[in-house]
Amino acid sequence: MANRLYNKQVTPKGYKRGGGVTGEKKPGKVRSTIGKIRKKFLPTFGEQFDKAKKSGKKTFTSKRDDTKKGKLEYSTKTAAEVKAAKKRMSDRERARVGDTSKQLSEKGAAFKLAKKSGKKEFTHKGKKYSTLLKGEKPNKIMPELSGKTSKKIKKFVGA
Repeated sequence: MANRLYNKQVTPKGYKRGGGVTGEKKPGKVRSTIGKIRKKFLPTFGEQFDKAKKSGKKTFTSKRDDTKKGKLEYSTKTAAEVKAAKKRMSDRERARVGDTSKQLSEKGAAFKLAKKSGKKEFTHKGKKYSTLLKGEKPNKIMPELSGKTSKKIKKFVGA
């Protein structure tokens, strides 16, 4: 039986001597010349991307874009590289890039500031809002009582 990895032995199944695993044919002189010319004048987007990435460029302009005719700049980073870079970025860097996914809204920032400073309410665009979170109950301030009765009252109220 022939070695399936190399297919170099002649067997009854008709494997050719020295043939590759897939049996692919290389293009002839005419096709290879046409391919070289196409790559030079009309390279595909992937070929342009690979060439720019190998040469160390951060961006490149596409020659293939019919509507913009090479005016758009494309990044040489892959989607995985961008995702990894976003994980490493701080909130300030994300804001500079334009990513608002982890940014606080204006109202959220006002709420956070009021909550940290210990206020019960804050105003945003002329409306009053509470600093209590959903399901959070306001603290009932108990008058200071001394003695055993105060402990009983506090126990009864639940403070």
